[in-house]
Amino acid sequence: MKPVPQSQAAYSSPHLVEPGVAKSTSPHIMTQQQPPWPSPGSSSSSNPRGKCWLILVLMAVLPMVPDVGALPFLFTHIKPQINWTQPEMESWVIEEQPRSIEPHLEPVLHPNRTHRALSSDSTDAEFLQRLVSMRHNQTASSRMLWYDVAGGDGLVYPPFVDKALKLLNLKQVAFEIENSVMSKVTCTACRAGAGMLQHQIQSGKTDAELIRMITDYCTNLNIQSARVCQGVAQLFGSELIYVLKRVNLSPDELCSFVIGDGCADVYNPYHEWEVIFPPVPKPPRLADLPIPMEAAPFFKVLHISDTHYDPHYAEGSNADCNEPLCCRLSSGRPATPNAAAGKWGDYRKCDTPKRTVDHMLSHIAETHKDIDYILWTGDLPPHDVWNQTKEENLAIIKDTVKQMVEMFPGVPIFPALGNHESAPVNSFPPPYVNQVDISISWLYDELDIQWRRWLPQSVTHTVRRGAFYSVLVRPGFRIISLNMNYCNNKNWWLLLNSTDPATELQWFIYELQSAEFSNEKVHVIGHIPPGHSDCLKVWSRNFYKIISRYESTVTAQFYGHTHYDEFEMFYDPHDLNHPNGIAYIGPSVSPYYDLNPGYRIYYVDGDHDATTRLVIDHESWIMNLKEANLYGYPIWYKLYTARAAYNMKALRPSDWNNLLNELTNNQELFELYYKYYWKNSPARPTCDAECKKRLICDCRSGRSHDRKHFCAEVESKIDEESSKSWKSWFYKGLTNSYSLLSSITYLPKYLLGYR
Repeated sequence: MKPVPQSQAAYSSPHLVEPGVAKSTSPHIMTQQQPPWPSPGSSSSSNPRGKCWLILVLMAVLPMVPDVGALPFLFTHIKPQINWTQPEMESWVIEEQPRSIEPHLEPVLHPNRTHRALSSDSTDAEFLQRLVSMRHNQTASSRMLWYDVAGGDGLVYPPFVDKALKLLNLKQVAFEIENSVMSKVTCTACRAGAGMLQHQIQSGKTDAELIRMITDYCTNLNIQSARVCQGVAQLFGSELIYVLKRVNLSPDELCSFVIGDGCADVYNPYHEWEVIFPPVPKPPRLADLPIPMEAAPFFKVLHISDTHYDPHYAEGSNADCNEPLCCRLSSGRPATPNAAAGKWGDYRKCDTPKRTVDHMLSHIAETHKDIDYILWTGDLPPHDVWNQTKEENLAIIKDTVKQMVEMFPGVPIFPALGNHESAPVNSFPPPYVNQVDISISWLYDELDIQWRRWLPQSVTHTVRRGAFYSVLVRPGFRIISLNMNYCNNKNWWLLLNSTDPATELQWFIYELQSAEFSNEKVHVIGHIPPGHSDCLKVWSRNFYKIISRYESTVTAQFYGHTHYDEFEMFYDPHDLNHPNGIAYIGPSVSPYYDLNPGYRIYYVDGDHDATTRLVIDHESWIMNLKEANLYGYPIWYKLYTARAAYNMKALRPSDWNNLLNELTNNQELFELYYKYYWKNSPARPTCDAECKKRLICDCRSGRSHDRKHFCAEVESKIDEESSKSWKSWFYKGLTNSYSLLSSITYLPKYLLGYR
């Protein structure tokens, strides 16, 4: 860990940083308590698109500012001094929070399968006792843990303005931010916008003046429609201004934080921290995990993600508008019949109609009557991010929860929080931001009320604190739901202090260590995949270490957010030849955009003495949106089953790693994967070598913004194959051309190479 520069040391004293919940070189780290580690003998056994327009607007203002002081990312010697306000210290003792220690799921005996242990019809307590007795790391004497108390650790612009705007390429920036694929163009725009806004703040402009300026430039430069510009400025402007007034970061540091490796890797001592692990040896790792037993008991699990239900969807409205979300009456009339929104949804920038959500849930309830529990990984509201309110988002959450209860009575549902549930989108202040007007308690308190329909009372404290929780599902089997918005790099509040927000990761370690002591296996659910570019680099790096340490405990992870059908791999950080984790990324219900609606079914190793709690197999189900709109009725069908489609003998991390190697070398297999990745959408684009590298690297990178570390070998292989293919094509073309010329007998001989 690099030391904090001396010039910044005035912001904190090293004596204030206890060996607590996370160690950090951040000058404004909150003082937190020591990490509590459970004793083995103790009874204690969850859209990147919302804020992109701000960056575009601020970047567009750049050419109109003659003062070089407004360009600190170019003139680094001019750096405004901003007084840092230390967040209030909070005391939250992890070990004092209630834990779920009673099995929450009571298995139902379905025809043709059972959930009881194979050896006998023993009680849950007896089954749990057998699991404990089989612990690999069991010792004759009890282990004592200790605290390391000693360690601290429409306008006409002048020609130069027009040229500058073309250089910054607003449309490309908008596309890259919407699709979370960043380049130097977006980085330049980010630096320009951040530098401009910081200069205007330092010049003494009021919040109202800044928001009005943002609105005017957004509208006059035709970045978005007038109402979108006004809504974005009002919703996001005050929050961003509030944060920027309280941080002392240069535009380079800000944009590296938000964009990640697309904007260089600027060392930022304000946002470098590490979680603390308990002084417990990691259990010896196995050469490979055992393959789940055939014909053993299993759980059938439904995974629904990214519903994005739009209560204002209107069939026949304009689906080809110039706003972030279309297919509404407010989108205007379609210019052509082909631009009209379909009955069951649309491939363009449109979310899910109510009739489609209703039909899907009815189909699932009728087709999959033996579902044991449901994973629900967030993003319920639509993409109208410029005009959302807290009241509207809460209404959608309540209506959707009510519908799930009615459609799946008695079925446990384990939810995770998406990034669209907040208003504005991506805005999730940590607990120390507790002012009434900006606190997130309006959302978390309501989530606790709604989620308690399925979850035990013990989760209330952590849900209201940070929308995360842990539930013992069956003896020896636990589900942990994480709030992945604390890794969301578009959550501006993390600029204040990114050090383990809400103490979530340290709590996560506590839960995993408790599970390890109790010989429990854990499934992790969340919304944003930890390896996705939307996940903050430092948060993702710490999460990756946690998964590596507890690889024998965490047997599967489940996320959404991307809307695609894909997966992410985890490896030992010290041995990339050892895969130690797999994250399943479920398809979206929303067709936004160019996608078919879909959902997943998992089969999880169930209750028996040799259970692995691994995913045995999974199915992806979709509805062909084009045919549904054409014939007026949707048909849901199974698109593929993982093991059969990819010829996998099991779904262990090693099996997925083998598949990745095959995808790299086998073009036919990759094209099959690409088809399923897009959920067999007829609107999917072609995939060239760069596309292939990106998709396979996404699968390999369970740690965000670290493609160079994970993908160099893969990219080299693909480049080599692409080069061979190009040379083969070129040689074949020359050969065919020569053969054609040779067949024309009347051509002069010198044209055929003869002398």
